[in-house]
Amino acid sequence: MQKKVIVVMGVSGVGKTSVALGIARQLGAIYVEADDFHPQKNVDAMRAGIPLTDEMRHPWLTALAEGIADTQAAQDGQVVVAACSALKKSYRDTLRDRLPDVFFVHLHGDQHKIEGRMSARTDHFMPSSLLDSQFATLEPPNRDEASCTVDVSGSKSETIDKALRLLPEEFLC
Repeated sequence: MQKKVIVVMGVSGVGKTSVALGIARQLGAIYVEADDFHPQKNVDAMRAGIPLTDEMRHPWLTALAEGIADTQAAQDGQVVVAACSALKKSYRDTLRDRLPDVFFVHLHGDQHKIEGRMSARTDHFMPSSLLDSQFATLEPPNRDEASCTVDVSGSKSETIDKALRLLPEEFLC
């Protein structure tokens, strides 16, 4: 049996953590936070308002994929739901190469609303000043990628429900 992974992706502040946690709860799946796998130098750069480069992201994505695989191995292959920006196709390919049965849920929303949400939060290292660079970097998933796009203009529960309806049946626990 393939080990299923659902990655809730998008720019910072779009609601990845809340939606991924909601999906994991609904499915009885394991939740993994990609930010926990960042090396300290990445966190320091983001806190300082410095956008991450591809070179800075690669070790993080590799560590995330290994962490997910290790978690699944320890939990008999249980479905994992991860919150991860996965902004570029090459970043998603890095995850896909190591986690072959992965489905991406791309959260999409209005940049100004997301910026307002980011400005209001106090518990995250990512400043709203980096949102422009996140949108500039974003490559929405192509049709050939196992993915769906969910608009976040509704409530958190509406967004979670939309995402669950769009998941392929084999990803439902």
